[in-house]
Amino acid sequence: MKKKLLIVLLLFALLTMGASTVVARGLRSDFRARLSGRQEVPPVATQAEGQAHFRLSPDGETLHYRLLVRNIVDVLQAHIHCGPAGANGPVVAFLYPDAPPAQLIPGPFSGVLAEGTRTDANIVPQPDSPVCPGGVADLDDLLTQMRSGNTYVNVHTVANPAGEIRGQIR
Repeated sequence: MKKKLLIVLLLFALLTMGASTVVARGLRSDFRARLSGRQEVPPVATQAEGQAHFRLSPDGETLHYRLLVRNIVDVLQAHIHCGPAGANGPVVAFLYPDAPPAQLIPGPFSGVLAEGTRTDANIVPQPDSPVCPGGVADLDDLLTQMRSGNTYVNVHTVANPAGEIRGQIR
């Protein structure tokens, strides 16, 4: 009986040690962005808006996301970009579709545009630049940029191929 209890406690300890890696390091693991046309560079007059939610897995290896939009028309794609508020920067991760090419959702759309996970395999590497200091090579680099407020989400449409709505990730 004592041996079984010891084994169970040992397994529990091992599982919780691995699951608390991100928390133990005191790093932020939840992020959000509110998207609107006025945050685009240059601003876009639109009724569309959106929200993006991100949560890092306890082991720090997977970023879960959900992108919701409302009143948007003819969506082509959505990304995470590296860059500060007020500046455009390079794509570092695809949200919709999962990878190129763009995929048109014709007509008006409201609801969950994209939901899934991102890992090292989904990062679009970007070199060091004025809008992306340090660059992005993997998920850890993306998280560093997100924690510093240097990333944003935007949704591209037929009418606004450079982006119709945008929100800084916080």
